[in-house]
Amino acid sequence: MAFCAKCGAQMVEGSTFCGSCGAVAGSAAVGGAPMGAAAPAAAPAATSSGMAPNVAGALAYFTIIPAIIFLVVDPYKTDRTIRFHAFQSLFLAAATFAIFFLLGFFAIIPFVGWIVGLILFPLLGLTIFALVIFCMYKAYNGEQFMLPVIGKLAQDQAAK
Repeated sequence: MAFCAKCGAQMVEGSTFCGSCGAVAGSAAVGGAPMGAAAPAAAPAATSSGMAPNVAGALAYFTIIPAIIFLVVDPYKTDRTIRFHAFQSLFLAAATFAIFFLLGFFAIIPFVGWIVGLILFPLLGLTIFALVIFCMYKAYNGEQFMLPVIGKLAQDQAAK
C-alpha cells in the first residue's frame, strides 16, 4: 500500500498524485518509510481552541452549570457569542425560578391553588422546556436568538 508523503492518506496503486490533498507522488517519506511502503496514517490534528462556538452556545442552555463554566474557563469567556448564550441561559433560569416561586404563593390559596397546581405549573414547565430546546437549536445553528427582556440584558453583559 502507498501512502501520501504530505497528508498520510492511502493512495491508489500506480497513481501519480494523492486523491486527498493533490500532492504529486515522489520519493519523499512518511515516518521514515519510503513512498509505496506501508506507513501509518497521519494523526488527526489537535484542536487547541476547544469546542466550536455553536456547540458551546447550545450546551450553555443545558442547566446553569455549563453556562457558569463557559463564563469562567479561558477560551470560552472571551467569545462574545458564547458569553451571550451563557448569560441568556442564566437569566432565563433566574426568571424561571422567580416565576415558579411566585406561583407557589398562589398554590396555597384554596381552589386557586388547584388551578395553579394542576394547570399552570405543568403548562409553564413545558413552555420553559420548549423554549430552552428552541434556544439550544438556534445557538447550534449559529443564530443569536434574543428572548424579549432577557436577551437585551444578556447582550449587554456579553459586551462587557
